[in-house]
Amino acid sequence: MNRADLTDIDRVTEALAERRYIADRALATAVYLAICLEKPIFLEGEAGVGKTELAKVLADILDTELIRLQCYEGLDTQTALYEWDYPRQMLEVRLQEARGVEKSNIGADIFSEAFLLQRPLLRAIRAEGPVAPVLLIDEVDRSDEEFEAFLLEVLSDFQVTVPEIGTLQARRKPLVVLTSNRTRELHDALKRRCLYHWIDYPDAAKEAAIVRARVAGIDAAFADQLAHFMRCVRGEDLYKQPGIAETIDWAEALLALGATGLDAATVDATLGCICKYKSDMDRLRAAGLGTLAEAALQAQAIAAEPTRR
Repeated sequence: MNRADLTDIDRVTEALAERRYIADRALATAVYLAICLEKPIFLEGEAGVGKTELAKVLADILDTELIRLQCYEGLDTQTALYEWDYPRQMLEVRLQEARGVEKSNIGADIFSEAFLLQRPLLRAIRAEGPVAPVLLIDEVDRSDEEFEAFLLEVLSDFQVTVPEIGTLQARRKPLVVLTSNRTRELHDALKRRCLYHWIDYPDAAKEAAIVRARVAGIDAAFADQLAHFMRCVRGEDLYKQPGIAETIDWAEALLALGATGLDAATVDATLGCICKYKSDMDRLRAAGLGTLAEAALQAQAIAAEPTRR
């Protein structure tokens, strides 16, 4: 499939669903506009709500390469953009000396594209495939402000200047997906270059649909119960709220254990699937795992009531 096949928002929604990514209309609209307008899309939200997964799915839909730049504190332009292959350059100089190349010409060509190591940003700009790649700039909020300013320049023109070579410009604009877990606020200038979308925790019905799509063989009623339980968990005062990724992991673990429903013992034994901090485990145990499971069943029954009527 190529960009031209995504003719409207409904087609985008269908294409995502075919790859087991359940998106609401607002997100599908943002994706459609990002493709049509060739603008980066900036996805913000808590960890585990599906931001990175969306970029992976879009690369699959468009049948193109996914190029990922994982951001972190101290990330510099060399790591993100390019650097010279110094060992190969030194070897070439030695070989030219051994071949008897005139001294004034030794090393004259070592600062050429043949010796350029392309890092994620330059790879995306210089991509030569039939379809422009998807460039995922993941967790951009973890990078420094200096790198954020550099990124702003790259995303403005999709071109970079290598002093020894010249200006390198994108043949086709990559589809850029930036993600942020909101560990710090990003500058408005970067956000203005992008289409913005906040991905929130899903409601119980959507989370159950995601679990059914992602976890093969799970019973629909059990998926509903898990989704309502997670809603109850997120209502507690936890240090780190579990995301959809944890719900999927937990569902797979429960199926592997042969569980068909939730009770206090089952939840306690598998609590590490949804909580990654001991303090959060202690809070949930103090709240009563059986009580939470019962509340999930009651919420599930209330949600199903209009259907019965």
